[in-house]
Amino acid sequence: MELQKLNGTHHHDFHPLEEGDCNSWFEPEQEEFLPHKSDGEKKSQFTDFEGKTSFGMSVFNLSNAIMGSGILGLSYAMSNTGVILFVILLTCIAVLSSYSVHLLLKSAGVVGIRAYEQLGMRAFGQPGKLLAAMVITMHNIGAMSSYLFIVKYELPLVIQTFLGKHSNTGEWFLNGNNLIIIVSICIILPLALMKQLGYLGYTSGFSLSCMVFFLCSVIYKKYNIPCPFETFNSNSSYINDTVEEDCEGKLLTINQQTAYTVPILAFAFVCHPEVLPIYTELHNATKRRMQSVANVSILGMFVMYLLTAIFGYLTFYGNVEAELLHTYSKVDPMDTLILCVRLAVLVAVTLTVPVVLFPIRRALLQLLFPEKPFHWARHIGIAVCLLFVVNLLVILVPNIRDIFGIIGATSAPSLIFILPGLFYIRIVPTEQEPMNSRPKIQAACFTAMGFIFMTMSLTFIALDWITGEKRSGGGH
Repeated sequence: MELQKLNGTHHHDFHPLEEGDCNSWFEPEQEEFLPHKSDGEKKSQFTDFEGKTSFGMSVFNLSNAIMGSGILGLSYAMSNTGVILFVILLTCIAVLSSYSVHLLLKSAGVVGIRAYEQLGMRAFGQPGKLLAAMVITMHNIGAMSSYLFIVKYELPLVIQTFLGKHSNTGEWFLNGNNLIIIVSICIILPLALMKQLGYLGYTSGFSLSCMVFFLCSVIYKKYNIPCPFETFNSNSSYINDTVEEDCEGKLLTINQQTAYTVPILAFAFVCHPEVLPIYTELHNATKRRMQSVANVSILGMFVMYLLTAIFGYLTFYGNVEAELLHTYSKVDPMDTLILCVRLAVLVAVTLTVPVVLFPIRRALLQLLFPEKPFHWARHIGIAVCLLFVVNLLVILVPNIRDIFGIIGATSAPSLIFILPGLFYIRIVPTEQEPMNSRPKIQAACFTAMGFIFMTMSLTFIALDWITGEKRSGGGH
């Protein structure tokens, strides 16, 4: 689903499509915009493509775009902030994410553009288009990497448990690196080769349902795992490595790992590259209606994130790991319910990878082949190259926090704070909103907040790496 380069740079340069164009092979995102309204004709918000997606399905699609593997790190984040600080941070980021969607929709409505890269083009010319494409590419590659990272570590455990083994015996089918390559070739690549993103919508329901099952299981396990809890060691015996004082929830915690909390939360709420395409396909699309879609989606994910974090944290407290499912496997690797949860999460994240690959391919086509028509060779070639790069990244990066922390500290603030604010300031005419108007000042502060957040997060993470290396040298 790749965008073709828009003809001209001003909205009055666009012309209506011929009558037969709607039946051509071009996807909706490749059609011209119709900013003019002729007498007696129905006004079209962006194109002559009439959106047919219902409000409920749009909420479902955007929720699925928001939902990601970041949910597996939320309990770990809460263990490093405490309950109160975590709730405050999660609430703030959810509200700010909703506001950033408002900025995007307002900017898109002014110029009739529904692509993140083209908003960058309209705001700052070719450099803006390049920047937007790079940020989207960096973020979505990070997302794909985190999904495959889960496959790398969880799928061997699922197979191992299914075979009744208490430890990894070294067979090729228990090697995570081999498994992610197989999954990428056999499942992800065929789905990623589909011409239109809409075809993948049929997998969204199943993917999101799997994550709901994951949440229900986390809540159930809170009341079935006693604390202090026993962990399972490599000798097939149970050992007690927790004490009573480890089973107390902390309302407020500040430590070096707190630096990772905000990036993980910011990464978990990023859905901005998908907002405008969903807006285009929304039935009876208006800015207010799409904002309602975003608000309901963000609220739903806020509730799911909060419940997962609280019940996961209150199950393991300070012993929760960066990847929640690994913590359950330490307690009882042969647990049938946890095996089902692992399968559900693996299915969910695997089916999400092709969805986040589409915006990267679209961005690369915009940069490398802006005026070229659709061609299967480019379509397939870019998908293969992207999966190759992501597989290399997953094989080489040793810790999932590296992916969440670095990507969240760079691309997430850009997509949520910086770019929407800058686009709003540059695109909305000064005749409509002067630079000293309240909305423009709010957008400027919003952008500045993004730069501050990015700088602080990267600094904290770098300091944590330095001290972590010293602890490692000391035998940690």
